[in-house]
Amino acid sequence: MVPGQAYLVGGAVRDALLGLPVQDCDWVVVGSTPQAMEAAGFVPVGRDFPVFLHPHSKEEYALARTERKQGHGYRGFVVLAAPDVTLEQDLSRRDLTINSIAAPAYLASSTGQFDAQTLRQQRDQLVDPYGGQADLAAKVLRHVTEAFSEDPVRILRLARFAARLSDFSVAPETLALMQRMVADGEVDHLVPERVWQELARGLMEHHPSRMLQVLRDCGALQRLLPEVDRLWGVPQRADYHPEVDTGAHLLLVLDRAATLNAPLPVRLACLTHDLGKGTTPADVLPRHIGHEERSAKLLRPLCQRLRVPTDCVELAEVVAREHGNIHRSLDLSPAATVRLLERCDAFRKPERFAQVLLACQCDAQGRLNLHDSPYPQAARLQTALATALAVPTDTLARDAIARGAKGPQIGEAISKARVAAIAQQRPAC
Repeated sequence: MVPGQAYLVGGAVRDALLGLPVQDCDWVVVGSTPQAMEAAGFVPVGRDFPVFLHPHSKEEYALARTERKQGHGYRGFVVLAAPDVTLEQDLSRRDLTINSIAAPAYLASSTGQFDAQTLRQQRDQLVDPYGGQADLAAKVLRHVTEAFSEDPVRILRLARFAARLSDFSVAPETLALMQRMVADGEVDHLVPERVWQELARGLMEHHPSRMLQVLRDCGALQRLLPEVDRLWGVPQRADYHPEVDTGAHLLLVLDRAATLNAPLPVRLACLTHDLGKGTTPADVLPRHIGHEERSAKLLRPLCQRLRVPTDCVELAEVVAREHGNIHRSLDLSPAATVRLLERCDAFRKPERFAQVLLACQCDAQGRLNLHDSPYPQAARLQTALATALAVPTDTLARDAIARGAKGPQIGEAISKARVAAIAQQRPAC
């Protein structure tokens, strides 16, 4: 039994109304205290404000609260949770109108679990003081109140929602508010880990290009990812996709990665593989000679700044440095193919190399905007790798040592054997 009035809020209500799968259920409790929640068996877990886990369902129950801005960034808040805080006051501090709809607890099923069908059938009983249902119907992302401007994370969250709900538009007044937040320097106070967390979640949505476009429209992309932002306006090679610039091409590549259900490291590699094109000297455009090396150099400080996980960084570096060579790999000799595989560390990390090839496929197919176009380079290199891995390196090493060979000479013998194996097999590749 919840000590107070419980309402289902946020994403569960939104997704139920949209007919989408409901992931997590969050509840707000009006008219209660931390002491009463604990006495009823709820387990406190909130660090910055009173949040509790239900003793049986383990769903989160937060006390109704208000917030007061006191400082910069998303941590600069004083939170007040008290029994006299109303539901409408709690809903007013939320980011978007579509996330500010509440469902009374009696719309839950008899087992106490959320029942999406019941909620949809009883829309008139929802608490919706800020027009969230109307904005759902109109497919609009709109801020609830001016309090939106007090938390810069909300810019990232809105951009992420745009990537998830790609047919929703951003309300003009909300975009203008976001632009003012950027101009006032609010995004400069974002904690790197939180920026990466929201970017990573947005990259994993169905249309990650929408996240980048919204961030660029409000000016936040230039502050958070200037290396990416400067790609807009840079022309592509005429034989690639002449009607779009490098930035627009990037959006196509990201959405192709989403279509192929690529994992996060691949999507980050797609985001960063062409960073060097943003620094191509004007006198050589639209060619981008040496952009791969420039991309790899720009990638490292970007990832350090956002504290990106190591597995994502390492994959992105290989793709940035080698994607041009992989695109041209059908014309490589067996010896050059082995050198490419060695530079990609494919012999030690064949699973990662498969992800490298997937990122390159997204680049190639996004570049042409032809998602069903073949990418034979992947099959060719995978076959070459399998052939080279089948070479009995242990036996070769023992034989070389018996002949008096040492470290570099042993490695050279193994490389030659791999080249010979690929050369013998190549006509079938």
